[in-house]
Amino acid sequence: MQDALTTAQSNATYHPAARDTQADLADFNALVLEHQDAVYHLACYLLGDPDLAEDVTQKAFLNAYLKLHTFRGGSFRGWLLGIARNASYDELRRARRQPAFSLDALDNGDETTPQWSASPALQPEQTLERKERSNAVAAALRGLKTMYRAAVVLVDVHGLDYADAAQVLGVPLGTLKSRVAHARRQLTAQPALQPYL
Repeated sequence: MQDALTTAQSNATYHPAARDTQADLADFNALVLEHQDAVYHLACYLLGDPDLAEDVTQKAFLNAYLKLHTFRGGSFRGWLLGIARNASYDELRRARRQPAFSLDALDNGDETTPQWSASPALQPEQTLERKERSNAVAAALRGLKTMYRAAVVLVDVHGLDYADAAQVLGVPLGTLKSRVAHARRQLTAQPALQPYL
């Protein structure tokens, strides 16, 4: 397992054997550090809630550690993002069954922007423009059906190639390409995004 996790750190593809030592946990923690931003951002885009995305990210990594023995090789990142996608979908289904709302959102009357999208080095005008653009994109993404949102986020935001994104979503390559094209058409047709295109 030590060799498998070391290989995963160097090229993000490996085939794990057994999981028995503390070194394995340390190696897995290194993989968490390498991939946590991608997993969090995917969950954040799919869920539209940074706090909920943090919870889903933790669940995804826990599930990945517990199911590491099921990994069959190939792209570790793609496998991990697939787990994150499934955890996000589970959370969306749970939220539909038990609707909730944030009291914080009522207090400030403002759409929340993920903290990672704001740069402290920007001037106030630039920060405001970036926040407006981020809110417009986030709102447009939330307006897409989940299957289209997931496809376009994986390809255009996370930079996965079509084959890896198709693997993550568990769909044929042609289906993924169709979903990305459909999502892009819907996004470019959004009037709120026209100033940023």
